Formats: sequence, C-alpha cells, structure tokens
Amino acid sequence: MYASPQDAQQQPPEDFVYVACLYEGTGIDEPDFIAVVDVNPESDTYSQVVHQTPMPNVGDELHHFGWNVCSSACHSDLKRDTLVVPGIQSSRIHIVDVSDPRKPEIAKVIEGDEIKEKTGYSGPHTVHCMPGDIVTISMLGDSEGNLPGGFAVLDSKDFSVLGRWEDDKNGQEFMYDFWYSPRQNTLISSEWGAPNTFKDGFNPEDVAAGKYGKQLHFWDLERKAKVQTIDLGADGLIPLEIRWQHDPDSTQGFVGATLSSNIIRFSKNGEWAVDKVIDVGNEELEGWPLEGGVPGLITDLVLTMDDRDLFFSNWLHGDLRHYDVSDPGSPQLKSQVWLGGLLSRDGGHPMAEGPLNGGPQMLQASLDGNRVYVTNSLYSTWDNQFYPGIRGWMTRLTRQEDGTFALDPTFFVDFTKIDTGPARPHEIHLPGGDCTTEIFP
Repeated sequence: MYASPQDAQQQPPEDFVYVACLYEGTGIDEPDFIAVVDVNPESDTYSQVVHQTPMPNVGDELHHFGWNVCSSACHSDLKRDTLVVPGIQSSRIHIVDVSDPRKPEIAKVIEGDEIKEKTGYSGPHTVHCMPGDIVTISMLGDSEGNLPGGFAVLDSKDFSVLGRWEDDKNGQEFMYDFWYSPRQNTLISSEWGAPNTFKDGFNPEDVAAGKYGKQLHFWDLERKAKVQTIDLGADGLIPLEIRWQHDPDSTQGFVGATLSSNIIRFSKNGEWAVDKVIDVGNEELEGWPLEGGVPGLITDLVLTMDDRDLFFSNWLHGDLRHYDVSDPGSPQLKSQVWLGGLLSRDGGHPMAEGPLNGGPQMLQASLDGNRVYVTNSLYSTWDNQFYPGIRGWMTRLTRQEDGTFALDPTFFVDFTKIDTGPARPHEIHLPGGDCTTEIFP
C-alpha cells in the first residue's frame, strides 16, 4: 500500500500487468483467464503473454476485478496478495492468489448461487477494498437479473460472503461503477442497466423506454445510505466509469457518460453538483442505422495519479483522447490517437497484422503517469453486434518530451495468437495497485 498519491508516483516502473481475457461470445468452449503480460522493454519476453491463469469453469465473462486491500486499508494487517475476479455472466467470484505475482493461482471460487442467496444480487462488477477489512462489489441486478442492483460485501480475511453493504437504498435501482472518499464520507455510484437488458446486445429502444440509467447517486459512507441523486438528463445517458481525483482532500472528479459521449465533472459546494466539461459530437457514417450519427461511446477513462492527465476511449469512433485537467473545469485536449473504430481513421500499429478492429476500450495508466495501456473488447454481445469478428489486441501510449502521448511502436499483444484460441482482452491492472484501484485515507 502507498502512503499518498505522491508515494505511489515514486514506485519503479511496472514489469508486467494483469489482463482479464474472455472466451464468452467467441464460440470457443474454454474458460476465461487472467493473462500476465510482460511490459518491461528490457525483458526477453517483452510484449508477450507469459502466463495464463484459467478459471475453473466456462462462461464467466470476466470483466472488472480488483484487490483484497488497497491504500485506503492502511491500518489493515493484510497484504495485497489476492485478486478478486468476478464473472459478470455467471456471478461467480474467483479469489486469485498472487503470492507469486507472475503466476497467479485460483485459491477459492464463490459460486454464483451462493452470492445470489446471501445478497439477493447478481452481475458483480466493480471491486474495491474498503476500510474494515472488507471488499465491496457493485452488483448490477437482483438474483433474477432484473432491477434493483446494489452492493455485495466479502470479508477480506477469509472471503466469506457477508451480505449487502447498503442499509438505505432510498430509491436507488440502477448500478454500475462506484468510488468513495473516506475524508468526504461519501461514496458515488453510477448506472448502466439490468443484466437482462444488456446481456443480449444493445437495443436503442431500451434507452427511450428508461431501461438504461442517467443518474449519479451519492451515499453517506458511514451510514451506508443514499443521500442525494443527480439526474444528468440527455447529457448524461448511461454514466459508467467514475474517476474521483486521487488527492484524498478532493471534492471533485469525472464520470464518462457513455451514450451521450460527454465527460461530466462532479464537485461539491454545499451539495454535490455536476457540469459537462467535454462533449464528443456524433459523426455521420454511411450505413449507420440510427438517427443522429455515430456516438463516440466513451467506455472507459483513467486519471493519472497526480490528477493532471485524463484519458478516455471513444470505442465506436476509434480514438483515445488525452486531456490536461490541471483545471478540472476546463480540460484541454493534448493528444488523440486512432486505434480501430468505425470511422476508418485507424492509424494502425506497426506490429499488427493488418488494420486494427474493435476500438480503444479499457484503459490503465502507470503509477508515474508516463504510460497508458489499452485493450479493445467491451462486452461479448456488444462486441459481436458492433464489431463482428473482433480480434483482441492490447497496446500502449507513452509520454513524449512535450507532454503529449503517442503510440508505442514496440508494444503490441495479439490475443488471436493464444494457444487455446483467439481471446478478447478487457480490464488491465498493475501488480502493485494502480490509478483505478488506489483510494487514499
């Protein structure tokens, strides 16, 4: 664990990263796996998958995952030696021992039926450790895959299922991502849709029918009660990833409104408030079936540990953008790299076999803020709907002398070359914690 964001920034560069990889939706009857990818340019196995940890079952759809403890658990006696890896389809939660960081091993599997029985929820998504030796997981639906979703809690010591986190939902139904601030006594949660809504693909009519979210919820952390909701309206359709600033005294951060393709800033001046600080316009595309053109579809964002650089991915347009957010209310575009996408502006990669497909999707920044990793898979049925025949890849951007970011021509992982068959890479984490897991007390 790290004493502060500044302490985290001083850590040595990462030698490898963990990547959640899936076969769900590919037609390959194999378990999803955690890949260990060598990212050290001095290594003989640089830019290669050097280990795979397959799950015990087929059909999990690994999505997001996290740690047993992070920097907010500074008073805990526990070590950061375990990954908590949910399957969004199966509702299983895999406890993965990383005592040998380069060779993770399955230590325990909590079956989906147990999760549903003890919490009433399904569809585990975001994993955060929390003070008190617990792991809290956002759950996207009830035990049948409908609304409402909520939060499940595991004991960080033995990974027993403790039940629900929240004591007072106060009307909250949709669930997706969450972040919390101990000093502000606040947890923020965002909204996607019920698993039964999104699991078979995206239907635009479901948006008009109110089956996708457009609200942010603010919770009293100590009372575990929702105390404020902000409706984002048409500018905030499907608000997914939340990135609170890492400064533990901060009262602001960013949310990506996926379908509206906006970056929303949340801040506090008495009550919590929001304002739109970045707007990605739709693009016309011949043959696109929906009115209004192609949305960028902001599917992920990451904020560097010093809170100065914000990156986000437009999965349908195909660009990965970098903004200077030193002034959070007035972001300035600094870099833009094209990787796949529907708009045929793909810059490609010199190590790839032909043009890239899919689009930039999951992102992770190094602790020092000099590297940003990117993969291209979103969710199995949505991959198949928008990018039929999608081929999995991973690359990274690196900081240039002028502070901009550019594609690293030496780093490219082709996940179609996996021995068990072409896989799709999703979320990325660093072995010592990273910009999307570390919360400071």
